[in-house]
Amino acid sequence: MTASNPSPVPNSGSRHGAGRPSELALLNASPPRTYLREVGDRLVRNRIAMVGLAFILALVILGISTPWVAPFDYAKGSLLTANRPPNAVNWLGTDALGRDTLSRLLWGGRVSLTVAIGAQVIVVLIGVTLGLISGFVGGWTDYLIMRTVDALYSLPSLLVAVVVMSFLRGVLAQANDPSVAGLSRLNIATGGLLGVFIVLFLTHWLTVCRLVRAQVITVKEREFVLGARSLGAGSFRLIRVHILPHVLAPVLVALSFGIPGSIGLEASLSFLGIGVTPPMPSWGMMISEALPAMRTYPLLLVFPGVLLSLTLLSFTYLGDAVRDALDPLMKR
Repeated sequence: MTASNPSPVPNSGSRHGAGRPSELALLNASPPRTYLREVGDRLVRNRIAMVGLAFILALVILGISTPWVAPFDYAKGSLLTANRPPNAVNWLGTDALGRDTLSRLLWGGRVSLTVAIGAQVIVVLIGVTLGLISGFVGGWTDYLIMRTVDALYSLPSLLVAVVVMSFLRGVLAQANDPSVAGLSRLNIATGGLLGVFIVLFLTHWLTVCRLVRAQVITVKEREFVLGARSLGAGSFRLIRVHILPHVLAPVLVALSFGIPGSIGLEASLSFLGIGVTPPMPSWGMMISEALPAMRTYPLLLVFPGVLLSLTLLSFTYLGDAVRDALDPLMKR
Protein backbone atom coordinates (compact mmCIF):
# COMPACT_ATOMS: atom_id res chain seq x y z
CA MET A 1 0.00 0.00 0.00
CA THR A 2 1.54 3.22 -1.08
CA ALA A 3 1.15 6.46 0.85
CA SER A 4 -0.60 9.18 -1.00
CA ASN A 5 1.38 12.39 -1.51
CA PRO A 6 -0.06 15.33 0.41
CA SER A 7 -1.37 18.10 -1.72
CA PRO A 8 0.92 21.15 -1.78
CA VAL A 9 -0.05 24.08 0.37
CA PRO A 10 -0.64 27.15 -1.76
CA ASN A 11 1.49 30.17 -0.89
CA SER A 12 1.54 33.76 -1.87
CA GLY A 13 4.23 33.11 -4.45
CA SER A 14 2.15 30.52 -6.34
CA ARG A 15 -0.98 32.64 -6.00
CA HIS A 16 0.58 35.78 -7.46
CA GLY A 17 3.04 34.17 -9.78
CA ALA A 18 6.43 32.60 -9.23
CA GLY A 19 8.41 35.63 -10.34
CA ARG A 20 6.56 38.28 -8.32
CA PRO A 21 7.68 39.21 -4.77
CA SER A 22 5.22 38.93 -1.94
CA GLU A 23 3.58 41.97 -0.39
CA LEU A 24 5.44 41.33 2.89
CA ALA A 25 8.78 41.37 1.10
CA LEU A 26 7.90 44.64 -0.57
CA LEU A 27 6.95 46.17 2.77
CA ASN A 28 10.18 45.00 4.41
CA ALA A 29 12.37 46.15 1.56
CA SER A 30 14.76 48.94 2.53
CA PRO A 31 14.39 52.27 0.73
CA PRO A 32 16.84 52.97 -2.07
CA ARG A 33 20.11 54.53 -0.94
CA THR A 34 20.52 58.08 -2.13
CA TYR A 35 23.82 59.56 -3.28
CA LEU A 36 24.04 61.86 -0.26
CA ARG A 37 23.47 58.92 2.08
CA GLU A 38 26.24 56.95 0.40
CA VAL A 39 28.56 59.94 0.70
CA GLY A 40 27.70 60.29 4.39
CA ASP A 41 28.27 56.59 5.05
CA ARG A 42 31.68 56.67 3.38
CA LEU A 43 32.61 59.77 5.33
CA VAL A 44 31.55 58.27 8.67
CA ARG A 45 33.59 55.12 8.01
CA ASN A 46 36.78 57.21 7.85
CA ARG A 47 37.74 57.21 11.53
CA ILE A 48 40.67 59.61 11.20
CA ALA A 49 38.40 62.12 9.47
CA MET A 50 35.80 61.75 12.23
CA VAL A 51 38.45 62.43 14.88
CA GLY A 52 39.49 65.52 12.92
CA LEU A 53 35.86 66.62 12.59
CA ALA A 54 35.34 66.22 16.35
CA PHE A 55 38.42 68.37 17.01
CA ILE A 56 37.19 71.03 14.57
CA LEU A 57 33.73 71.09 16.15
CA ALA A 58 35.28 71.47 19.60
CA LEU A 59 37.42 74.31 18.25
CA VAL A 60 34.35 75.99 16.77
CA ILE A 61 32.42 75.73 20.04
CA LEU A 62 35.34 77.16 22.00
CA GLY A 63 35.84 79.90 19.42
CA ILE A 64 32.21 81.01 19.66
CA SER A 65 32.20 80.92 23.46
CA THR A 66 35.67 82.44 23.96
CA PRO A 67 34.41 85.85 25.24
CA TRP A 68 32.57 84.02 28.03
CA VAL A 69 34.88 81.08 28.84
CA ALA A 70 38.30 82.78 28.64
CA PRO A 71 39.39 83.18 32.27
CA PHE A 72 41.35 86.43 31.75
CA ASP A 73 41.70 89.33 29.36
CA TYR A 74 44.09 88.35 26.58
CA ALA A 75 45.81 91.77 26.63
CA LYS A 76 46.21 92.35 30.36
CA GLY A 77 49.20 91.11 32.31
CA SER A 78 51.76 91.99 34.93
CA LEU A 79 55.52 91.56 34.98
CA LEU A 80 55.13 90.28 38.53
CA THR A 81 53.41 87.16 37.13
CA ALA A 82 55.58 86.75 34.00
CA ASN A 83 56.63 83.30 32.77
CA ARG A 84 54.78 81.38 35.44
CA PRO A 85 54.40 77.63 34.93
CA PRO A 86 50.93 76.05 34.91
CA ASN A 87 49.24 76.57 38.25
CA ALA A 88 45.82 76.66 39.88
CA VAL A 89 45.15 80.24 38.73
CA ASN A 90 46.74 80.17 35.27
CA TRP A 91 46.11 76.62 34.07
CA LEU A 92 48.62 76.84 31.21
CA GLY A 93 50.91 79.43 32.79
CA THR A 94 51.70 82.97 31.64
CA ASP A 95 53.90 84.52 28.96
CA ALA A 96 56.80 86.99 29.23
CA LEU A 97 54.38 89.87 29.89
CA GLY A 98 52.35 87.99 32.50
CA ARG A 99 49.36 87.40 30.21
CA ASP A 100 47.33 84.23 30.68
CA THR A 101 48.37 81.62 28.09
CA LEU A 102 45.04 79.77 28.06
CA SER A 103 43.08 82.94 27.34
CA ARG A 104 45.45 83.90 24.53
CA LEU A 105 45.22 80.41 23.03
CA LEU A 106 41.42 80.60 23.01
CA TRP A 107 41.43 84.01 21.32
CA GLY A 108 44.08 82.81 18.89
CA GLY A 109 41.85 79.90 17.89
CA ARG A 110 39.01 82.35 17.35
CA VAL A 111 41.26 84.34 14.99
CA SER A 112 42.16 81.20 13.03
CA LEU A 113 38.51 80.23 12.62
CA THR A 114 37.58 83.75 11.55
CA VAL A 115 40.28 83.69 8.88
CA ALA A 116 39.21 80.23 7.71
CA ILE A 117 35.53 81.18 7.36
CA GLY A 118 36.29 84.57 5.82
CA ALA A 119 38.64 83.01 3.29
CA GLN A 120 36.05 80.49 2.12
CA VAL A 121 33.38 83.20 1.82
CA ILE A 122 35.77 85.13 -0.42
CA VAL A 123 36.48 82.01 -2.46
CA VAL A 124 32.78 81.27 -2.98
CA LEU A 125 31.76 84.84 -3.79
CA ILE A 126 34.63 85.56 -6.18
CA GLY A 127 36.11 82.27 -7.36
CA VAL A 128 32.88 80.36 -7.97
CA THR A 129 31.11 83.36 -9.52
CA LEU A 130 33.91 84.26 -11.93
CA GLY A 131 34.47 80.58 -12.77
CA LEU A 132 30.80 80.15 -13.69
CA ILE A 133 30.80 83.29 -15.82
CA SER A 134 34.08 82.44 -17.53
CA GLY A 135 33.14 78.86 -18.39
CA PHE A 136 29.55 79.55 -19.40
CA VAL A 137 29.95 82.76 -21.41
CA GLY A 138 33.32 82.06 -23.03
CA GLY A 139 34.79 84.36 -25.66
CA TRP A 140 36.44 87.59 -24.59
CA THR A 141 34.92 87.35 -21.12
CA ASP A 142 36.62 84.02 -20.57
CA TYR A 143 39.87 85.38 -22.00
CA LEU A 144 39.97 88.44 -19.75
CA ILE A 145 39.10 86.52 -16.58
CA MET A 146 41.65 83.78 -17.23
CA ARG A 147 44.45 86.22 -18.10
CA THR A 148 43.75 88.05 -14.85
CA VAL A 149 43.92 84.76 -12.99
CA ASP A 150 47.20 83.87 -14.72
CA ALA A 151 48.70 87.25 -13.84
CA LEU A 152 47.77 86.88 -10.17
CA TYR A 153 48.98 83.27 -10.17
CA SER A 154 52.43 84.41 -11.27
CA LEU A 155 52.87 86.40 -8.04
CA PRO A 156 54.16 84.49 -4.98
CA SER A 157 51.43 84.49 -2.34
CA LEU A 158 53.75 85.16 0.58
CA LEU A 159 55.47 88.02 -1.25
CA VAL A 160 52.10 89.60 -2.06
CA ALA A 161 51.09 89.18 1.57
CA VAL A 162 54.25 90.86 2.87
CA VAL A 163 53.88 93.82 0.47
CA VAL A 164 50.17 94.31 1.21
CA MET A 165 50.54 94.00 4.97
CA SER A 166 53.54 96.34 5.10
CA PHE A 167 51.74 98.93 2.97
CA LEU A 168 48.57 98.68 5.06
CA ARG A 169 50.52 99.03 8.30
CA GLY A 170 52.10 102.21 6.97
CA VAL A 171 48.72 103.63 5.96
CA LEU A 172 47.04 102.76 9.26
CA ALA A 173 49.92 104.33 11.18
CA GLN A 174 48.69 107.74 9.98
CA ALA A 175 45.84 107.75 12.47
CA ASN A 176 45.42 111.53 12.41
CA ASP A 177 44.75 111.61 8.67
CA PRO A 178 40.96 111.88 8.06
CA SER A 179 41.30 110.02 4.76
CA VAL A 180 42.31 106.80 6.52
CA ALA A 181 39.83 107.06 9.39
CA GLY A 182 37.32 104.81 7.65
CA LEU A 183 40.00 102.24 6.84
CA SER A 184 41.16 102.28 10.45
CA ARG A 185 37.60 101.71 11.71
CA LEU A 186 37.21 98.82 9.28
CA ASN A 187 40.43 97.27 10.54
CA ILE A 188 39.21 97.56 14.12
CA ALA A 189 35.84 96.05 13.17
CA THR A 190 37.59 93.00 11.67
CA GLY A 191 39.70 92.51 14.77
CA GLY A 192 42.90 93.63 13.05
CA LEU A 193 42.40 91.14 10.21
CA LEU A 194 41.72 93.60 7.40
CA GLY A 195 45.13 93.08 5.82
CA VAL A 196 44.81 89.30 6.01
CA PHE A 197 41.43 89.44 4.25
CA ILE A 198 42.87 91.69 1.53
CA VAL A 199 45.65 89.15 0.93
CA LEU A 200 43.11 86.32 0.78
CA PHE A 201 41.02 88.41 -1.63
CA LEU A 202 44.02 88.68 -3.97
CA THR A 203 45.31 85.11 -3.82
CA HIS A 204 42.94 82.43 -2.51
CA TRP A 205 40.14 82.33 -5.09
CA LEU A 206 42.30 81.62 -8.15
CA THR A 207 42.42 77.81 -7.93
CA VAL A 208 38.67 77.49 -7.36
CA CYS A 209 37.98 79.84 -10.29
CA ARG A 210 39.99 77.63 -12.64
CA LEU A 211 38.39 74.47 -11.26
CA VAL A 212 34.83 75.78 -11.65
CA ARG A 213 35.55 77.04 -15.18
CA ALA A 214 36.82 73.61 -16.26
CA GLN A 215 33.78 71.88 -14.77
CA VAL A 216 31.34 74.30 -16.41
CA ILE A 217 32.94 73.88 -19.84
CA THR A 218 32.49 70.12 -19.53
CA VAL A 219 28.96 70.12 -18.11
CA LYS A 220 27.43 72.72 -20.44
CA GLU A 221 28.00 70.44 -23.46
CA ARG A 222 26.11 67.48 -21.98
CA GLU A 223 22.81 66.29 -23.37
CA PHE A 224 20.60 67.37 -20.47
CA VAL A 225 21.93 70.94 -20.64
CA LEU A 226 21.55 71.10 -24.42
CA GLY A 227 18.04 69.67 -24.09
CA ALA A 228 17.05 72.25 -21.49
CA ARG A 229 18.44 75.01 -23.70
CA SER A 230 16.44 73.74 -26.69
CA LEU A 231 13.28 73.84 -24.55
CA GLY A 232 13.82 77.54 -23.90
CA ALA A 233 15.62 77.57 -20.55
CA GLY A 234 17.44 80.85 -19.94
CA SER A 235 21.09 81.22 -19.00
CA PHE A 236 20.39 81.87 -15.32
CA ARG A 237 18.17 78.78 -15.03
CA LEU A 238 20.71 76.64 -16.87
CA ILE A 239 23.44 77.68 -14.44
CA ARG A 240 21.30 77.44 -11.30
CA VAL A 241 19.45 74.19 -12.03
CA HIS A 242 21.60 72.15 -14.40
CA ILE A 243 25.24 73.29 -14.09
CA LEU A 244 25.83 74.48 -10.53
CA PRO A 245 24.81 71.18 -8.82
CA HIS A 246 27.42 69.32 -10.88
CA VAL A 247 30.10 71.82 -9.86
CA LEU A 248 29.48 71.73 -6.10
CA ALA A 249 31.31 68.46 -5.35
CA PRO A 250 34.78 69.57 -6.55
CA VAL A 251 34.18 73.01 -5.02
CA LEU A 252 33.50 71.44 -1.61
CA VAL A 253 36.72 69.46 -1.87
CA ALA A 254 38.66 72.59 -2.85
CA LEU A 255 37.15 74.55 0.04
CA SER A 256 38.03 71.85 2.57
CA PHE A 257 41.63 71.82 1.37
CA GLY A 258 41.78 75.62 1.19
CA ILE A 259 41.01 76.12 4.88
CA PRO A 260 44.42 74.84 6.11
CA GLY A 261 46.15 77.05 3.56
CA SER A 262 44.39 80.20 4.77
CA ILE A 263 45.06 79.38 8.44
CA GLY A 264 48.70 78.64 7.63
CA LEU A 265 49.05 81.93 5.74
CA GLU A 266 47.69 83.92 8.68
CA ALA A 267 50.00 82.06 11.07
CA SER A 268 52.99 82.74 8.80
CA LEU A 269 52.20 86.46 8.60
CA SER A 270 51.72 86.68 12.36
CA PHE A 271 54.98 84.79 12.89
CA LEU A 272 56.74 87.39 10.73
CA GLY A 273 55.13 90.16 12.77
CA ILE A 274 52.88 91.51 10.01
CA GLY A 275 49.71 89.54 10.72
CA VAL A 276 46.98 90.49 13.16
CA THR A 277 47.33 93.80 14.94
CA PRO A 278 48.62 93.47 18.54
CA PRO A 279 47.53 92.98 21.24
CA MET A 280 45.09 90.60 19.51
CA PRO A 281 46.73 87.17 19.90
CA SER A 282 47.36 84.67 17.15
CA TRP A 283 48.92 81.23 17.31
CA GLY A 284 51.60 82.30 14.84
CA MET A 285 52.32 85.42 16.88
CA MET A 286 52.53 83.37 20.08
CA ILE A 287 55.02 81.01 18.44
CA SER A 288 57.11 83.98 17.32
CA GLU A 289 57.06 85.52 20.81
CA ALA A 290 58.03 82.20 22.43
CA LEU A 291 61.07 81.50 20.23
CA PRO A 292 63.60 83.69 22.12
CA ALA A 293 62.87 81.82 25.38
CA MET A 294 62.14 78.38 23.96
CA ARG A 295 64.89 76.68 25.98
CA THR A 296 63.93 78.29 29.26
CA TYR A 297 60.14 78.23 28.85
CA PRO A 298 59.39 75.59 26.19
CA LEU A 299 55.69 75.32 27.05
CA LEU A 300 55.08 78.79 25.60
CA LEU A 301 56.11 77.34 22.23
CA VAL A 302 54.57 73.89 22.65
CA PHE A 303 50.97 74.95 23.33
CA PRO A 304 50.33 77.14 20.24
CA GLY A 305 52.50 74.90 18.05
CA VAL A 306 50.54 71.77 18.94
CA LEU A 307 47.16 73.47 18.50
CA LEU A 308 48.16 74.91 15.12
CA SER A 309 49.47 71.53 13.94
CA LEU A 310 46.37 69.65 15.11
CA THR A 311 44.08 72.18 13.43
CA LEU A 312 45.90 71.95 10.10
CA LEU A 313 46.00 68.14 10.26
CA SER A 314 42.29 67.92 11.15
CA PHE A 315 41.22 70.06 8.20
CA THR A 316 43.61 68.21 5.87
CA TYR A 317 42.34 64.75 6.85
CA LEU A 318 38.73 65.94 6.66
CA GLY A 319 39.33 67.38 3.20
CA ASP A 320 40.90 64.13 2.06
CA ALA A 321 37.91 62.19 3.39
CA VAL A 322 35.44 64.52 1.66
CA ARG A 323 37.30 64.05 -1.62
CA ASP A 324 37.17 60.25 -1.30
CA ALA A 325 33.51 60.29 -0.27
CA LEU A 326 32.47 62.42 -3.24
CA ASP A 327 34.57 60.46 -5.74
CA PRO A 328 32.18 58.50 -8.00
CA LEU A 329 34.81 55.77 -8.41
CA MET A 330 34.45 54.97 -4.70
CA LYS A 331 30.83 53.86 -5.17
CA ARG A 332 30.10 50.22 -4.46
